[in-house]
Amino acid sequence: MSSDALGQVPADVLLSTQPVLLRGLVAHWPLVQEARRSDAGFCDYLRGFDAAERLLMWRGAPEIGGRFFYNDDFSGFNFERQHRTLGAVLDELLAGSTDAIYLGSTAIDSSFPALRQDNDLPALAGFNPLVSLWLGNQIRVATHFDLPDNIACVVAGRRRFTLFPPDQVANLYIGPLDLTPAGQPISLVDLAHPDLDRFPRYAQALEHAQVFELEPGDALFLPSQWWHGVESLSPVSGLVNFWWRQSPAFMDTPLNTLMMALLTLRDLPPAQRDAWRALFDHYVFDADVETAAHIPPQGRGILNPINEHGARQLRALLLSRLNR
Repeated sequence: MSSDALGQVPADVLLSTQPVLLRGLVAHWPLVQEARRSDAGFCDYLRGFDAAERLLMWRGAPEIGGRFFYNDDFSGFNFERQHRTLGAVLDELLAGSTDAIYLGSTAIDSSFPALRQDNDLPALAGFNPLVSLWLGNQIRVATHFDLPDNIACVVAGRRRFTLFPPDQVANLYIGPLDLTPAGQPISLVDLAHPDLDRFPRYAQALEHAQVFELEPGDALFLPSQWWHGVESLSPVSGLVNFWWRQSPAFMDTPLNTLMMALLTLRDLPPAQRDAWRALFDHYVFDADVETAAHIPPQGRGILNPINEHGARQLRALLLSRLNR
């Protein structure tokens, strides 16, 4: 899909449950136009927004081949976290550093608020998105999913996205849930060099994969919870992404529920797990207006639709039970 109107995102895209490629969506951004002229022009443009704030950057030795991952015994990672100014990061990129350099998920509104003035997607204003800047050289980000919907806009260099639908989780060989590089669990399969002897089901995942290569100015809509691995194919690469949720801000991440389920449900006897599955279907996955219709509204408690006040009460109840 192409976008003729500057920065306009078709309304049906924002509600799509499938990825959508938006060629040229942000080609009019000054950030993109400078990148198309030269890497130096792109970096000089960004320097104009540098407030000398020290930002979180990942650095990996040349030996990791640009792949940010675990160390050999899974006790940590194969990279180190450092704090650098934007200018220092840009200098390294232009100098052609042989280290893998990755400035990831830097919130633009707090670190470079003026950058959005001419590099924005007005169509998303009503969603109050979190807008982030990503910079690096030729790096590989492991396959993972994000809870929010996402429009990823390539502003410099080329990027390859490999996407898998949520139902492919069993074929992606997901790593630890409690030790992750950036908060979300990742696939242990090397996207660029998959070892099908060690990870044979990954071949099935590849049958469902969607691969997109983006140039500066192109954008990709990624629906919530689609697994995606990202490869930066250029020595200087940049991306601006917009995250937003279709649910209220007071709702917690379902990952908390998953971890609680591991604590309370996974190791029960099979018959008890089946019984709890029926309860979850009834109260969560198949819930509708009839679920609690037999209870007077004033007596439904947490079965009522949850608002911000109800969310605070429920969170307090959970904390009191967990801290007993």
